[in-house]
Amino acid sequence: MSGSSNDPRFGAVIEVLQGYFDGLYRSDTGLLRQVFHPKALYATATDGSLFELDMERYFPVVDKRPSPASRGEVRADRILSIEFAGPVAALAKVQCAIGEKAFTDLLSLVFVEGRWQIIAKVFHYDIKPAK
Repeated sequence: MSGSSNDPRFGAVIEVLQGYFDGLYRSDTGLLRQVFHPKALYATATDGSLFELDMERYFPVVDKRPSPASRGEVRADRILSIEFAGPVAALAKVQCAIGEKAFTDLLSLVFVEGRWQIIAKVFHYDIKPAK
């Protein structure tokens, strides 16, 4: 993770990432709206072509799915790295799981309106092997 360990930006970004993980685990778009900038982009090309949504189209998808919490799924949240590209831009690489999918997310964050917010989620997923 780039930056010094006593850099207060780390704690602020980690707090955003915890809200992100909690929101996904609970399928709670109220929490997710607190960590995503309203103009954020959601994108993947895992299936070989670009699939992208804005937040107005992404949040209803989350609202409709049963939450991992309601299914008793074990959380698999991990922060792999946080890097800062100056005082108001950061990139976090994280992992989590929802259902049979294991995700690696690249989350671009910006510091605007007095707080860190996710402005882009670009991700890849793999199907977890059956147990």
